[in-house]
Amino acid sequence: MASIYKRGPYQWQALIRRKGFETQARVFNTKAEAEVWAKVTESAMIRGVFVSRKEAENTTLAEALDRYLQEVSSKKKGAYQESRRIENLKRHKLAERSLASIQGKDIAEYRNERLESVSQASVRLELALLSHLFNTAIREWGMTGILNPVAQIRLPNKATSRDRRLFQGEEESLLSACDEYGGDIPYVVRLALATGMRRGELASLVWDNIDLKKRTATLPETKNGERRIVPLSAEAIHILKNLPRRLDGTVFGFVDSHSITTAFIRCLSRARTTYEKECKAKEEKLDPFFLTDLTFHDLRHEATSRFFELGLDTPFVKKITGHKTYQMLDRYTHLRAEDIAEKLDQLNKQKAESLVKG
Repeated sequence: MASIYKRGPYQWQALIRRKGFETQARVFNTKAEAEVWAKVTESAMIRGVFVSRKEAENTTLAEALDRYLQEVSSKKKGAYQESRRIENLKRHKLAERSLASIQGKDIAEYRNERLESVSQASVRLELALLSHLFNTAIREWGMTGILNPVAQIRLPNKATSRDRRLFQGEEESLLSACDEYGGDIPYVVRLALATGMRRGELASLVWDNIDLKKRTATLPETKNGERRIVPLSAEAIHILKNLPRRLDGTVFGFVDSHSITTAFIRCLSRARTTYEKECKAKEEKLDPFFLTDLTFHDLRHEATSRFFELGLDTPFVKKITGHKTYQMLDRYTHLRAEDIAEKLDQLNKQKAESLVKG
């Protein structure tokens, strides 16, 4: 039989001691709740279906996140980004709760709260992390008797793929600001536009993997976990030849890819400020979209689209950019409607000329 004890004026503890089972104890706000839990638990023990939730009840989400960071996140390519998400999660009140006490409704409330301040894509990533944490706790950490609460809720809609291209004049303004900023960022931005390489791939470039004669840059390990050889255009070769060699063998002097982002944001801000001053001096109307909502990754979008505009076939572009599937490549490819219209005019003109000659 279970024992029910009063603990202070507002709590009741249910204690079950039964041969063949670990002692089970839970605290409730009312005696009725304690009695119901004790009855259900003893019934499960008698029927042989009881599963202890003791470890999950004694482990807070914050503690589980710390363990997950050390054992799982640290081994991922995106370890830094995931560590930031974990820190955000640990600051939330949900982190104080035990894993066993977190239900689908709690995760739904967290989702709705976060959607008020961050994007749907960010919330999806946070929920994916939580979901994997619960699955890991159940399957690998031996925390039995709990379910994955994230699997019980509706995830935010997937964000539509970005189609940000460089507007007329933006490239010149951005590159000018990069040149003023100095350091390696002018070369990084130009090489990103010339090759379509990712930020992390650029940050990890070493001279030993670049062959200027064969005009190739070898990336031993990419985001997809595969080795890739990037063909270098004449523009890319020109950029690399103008770079001073570093003693440590790296192409660029950035500590990591996040340092590139920091420098890029500063250059972008400088370029926007210069643009605003010029418009004011000329008494011209400001374009609210000029040099706004632009990310370093958008340079990859721009480069990929330019490859297609040059007339390269999809398999060639896929080889250059390293996209794993054609569907993924399509998400990053956004041709300007006006460029397509111009291309159609050219094709029609060529067809008309061939008919005349024929």
